[in-house]
Amino acid sequence: MATIDYIIILLYLVSILAAGLWKRSGREESAGNFILAGRQLTLPAFVATLVSTWYGGILGVGEFSYRFGLSNWFVFGLPYYLAALIFAFFLAGKARRAEVLTIPDRLDAVYGKPAAAIGSIVLFIMTIPAAYVLMLAVLIEVLFGWPLWVGVLVGTLFSVIYVHFGGFNSVVRTDVLQFSLMFLGFAMLLVFAVAKYGGLGFIEASVPPENLTWHGGNSTIYIAIWYFIALQTLIEPSFHQRCYAAKSEKVARNGILISVLCWFVFDLLTTSCGIYARAILPHLDNPVASYPELARAILPVGLTGIFALALLATVMSTIDSYAFLAASTFGRDIVWRLFKVGENRITYYTRIGLVVSAVIAIIIALFFESIVQLWHHFGSVGTPALLVPLLAAFTGKKYYSGRVAVWSIVLSGGLSLVWLLSKHMTADGSYWFGIEPIFPGLAVSAAILLLARKR
Repeated sequence: MATIDYIIILLYLVSILAAGLWKRSGREESAGNFILAGRQLTLPAFVATLVSTWYGGILGVGEFSYRFGLSNWFVFGLPYYLAALIFAFFLAGKARRAEVLTIPDRLDAVYGKPAAAIGSIVLFIMTIPAAYVLMLAVLIEVLFGWPLWVGVLVGTLFSVIYVHFGGFNSVVRTDVLQFSLMFLGFAMLLVFAVAKYGGLGFIEASVPPENLTWHGGNSTIYIAIWYFIALQTLIEPSFHQRCYAAKSEKVARNGILISVLCWFVFDLLTTSCGIYARAILPHLDNPVASYPELARAILPVGLTGIFALALLATVMSTIDSYAFLAASTFGRDIVWRLFKVGENRITYYTRIGLVVSAVIAIIIALFFESIVQLWHHFGSVGTPALLVPLLAAFTGKKYYSGRVAVWSIVLSGGLSLVWLLSKHMTADGSYWFGIEPIFPGLAVSAAILLLARKR
């Protein structure tokens, strides 16, 4: 990139810090203000923060759309729209009415403190932003040529420093800026690609035929697995947190519906750009870098820097949100609940949790090489552990006792974890009986619910 591109990126980083630290109060904030911004989240802010948070895997999307084309929409788009719509119509209003701060608060209200404590630990692990820290480090390596470990440290620091001071208010303010940059950057890249190379005729002549099919050459079973993994959306802490923070039930429900529309538009942009990257740069050694390489190939000086902002904004908006979710789980749900510290100390321990979650994310990111693998592993264990108990908690009926809820979380999550590790116990490196780990855990959790209802 040229000097002007680096100047643009530097200005973005300064703007993010300024937005995150703006209007910081010198006094210690209450837990409700620090974690949920006083429950005053408006519709535009709700949409901006949810859309930007839920789309952090931009390089993974680039890799998948480069390799498999339109199938990206059927794997990483449609299943998540469906899950988000279910959340909007059946859970958003109930979540806002619950008047709680976190998901474990709801578990506590229905099943008691032991279930809430176990759920807190599962949620803390699920929200550690290791996959996105790794993705940001890879992006920094591609853009600037820095070693991966430098990208991990610098990227994490810039993504969480303002959250430490401003809490959820800082997350929302920075997400509004990052939301705008996401759409601007990819719309600009697609316009330049179409203007320079042409439309559908060029694509059909330049990419493998299977890249324009719904499956992209993947098996139906492989694609179906992602529809089950997408059920994680129903227990997704970022959805619940934003519903808890919304000004009203209407804002929570309509915010998710508008967000689905935004994700649909953004998926069109990202999938199209991935297909153009395959057509224009058919021999990339590393498809993970398809978006930045396409930008280098077709964008002029200055606009390359703006597109780099789109990539950085997409990833950083997810890191700060998940790091803060992990931090609030640590401070509010683990330390406060288990060690009975005072309410006035929750904000302090949430800030401690931010440091803890950032350090753990850095360690995991340095030892894992695959972003998609991290998504798969965390989702395959956390989803079966919490999906059924949490959904049951929102029905208004108590289907089983607190002790049974604890056993459901432990047995289903534990079975999926063992099943996940079975890949290292078989000669051919496959899971037991060729079954994905998420399914045995979900089956056990559902069976416990059915047996409890029968009793």
